[in-house]
Amino acid sequence: MEAPKVVDLFSGAGGFAKGFKLQGFEISLAIDLNHAAARTYSSNFPTATVLEEDIRNVTGKDIIGLIGSRPDVVIGSPPCEPFTGANPLRMNNPVERLYVDERGTLTLEFIRLVGELRPRIFIMENVPSIIETKELKEAIINEFRRVGYEPIFNLLRAENYGNPSKRTRIFISNVKLELKTSPKKTVWEAIYDLEDRFDVPNHEPIEPNEMKTVRMSSLDYGDYLTMFRGHKREIPLYIRLDPFEVAPTVLGNSKFVHPFHPRYLTVREQARLMSYPDSHVFYGSKEEQYNQVGEAVPVVLSTRIASNIFGALIGNSSRIA
Repeated sequence: MEAPKVVDLFSGAGGFAKGFKLQGFEISLAIDLNHAAARTYSSNFPTATVLEEDIRNVTGKDIIGLIGSRPDVVIGSPPCEPFTGANPLRMNNPVERLYVDERGTLTLEFIRLVGELRPRIFIMENVPSIIETKELKEAIINEFRRVGYEPIFNLLRAENYGNPSKRTRIFISNVKLELKTSPKKTVWEAIYDLEDRFDVPNHEPIEPNEMKTVRMSSLDYGDYLTMFRGHKREIPLYIRLDPFEVAPTVLGNSKFVHPFHPRYLTVREQARLMSYPDSHVFYGSKEEQYNQVGEAVPVVLSTRIASNIFGALIGNSSRIA
């Protein structure tokens, strides 16, 4: 049997696709507008076609022409900023977040391409607040129905599957995702072996200035350096990690403070908290690398999802709606 083909939309650094690759899928094509993310993806998936392109300008016919056939699976993570409560500029009207916010309409572009590509399975990842109201959820259901699919909403918590940081996300698909849970993994279990290592990519410490070093030294576990005001709530940033607990959610615009040293985690340490293998190398500026890590689907979770999907594709096709 040929490996099932995957098309990855809003592909970022490739955390979502990594799990599929590890489960034997062929990562055929990816699309992302961000140059650094596209560079990272291309390096880590050298056989894939990577389009650094605005998805609005790409059609299903274009994609099929590039990969030679319809894909078996379409995955992707449209921007969450229009929907997340962490965005202080989030629109008050939930439905307008989908139809009016320019970034919100990118979710509609994902749905459009699913309709044009007609994959056997699609999976779209986003924050749970994308369905926080009945009106918004019904709008998304209707959009998928319009292109011929009945969406199923799977709420998954990455820490329940062995990811060493928390991450609760909605995976909208045309199949039910049934995953086996794993024991929780702590911060220190994830990063302890990186101490005094110089042979691991993306593991260059950033030395804070003297003032920040003093402040970091005085932080207890769970304390933080500053607070970010989101939409009607405040979010702590630069948290000192408790080594013996699961880390808080990794954010694209923040770093964690090392549990034992007065410094930020390196990109590699932060990537370990998203269960990226050390062989997955990140490119771009340091801030771009941190963003790529924080905006990903944790690899241990994407691997579980891919395993589930592989079973649906070859073991029991009746599960595919």
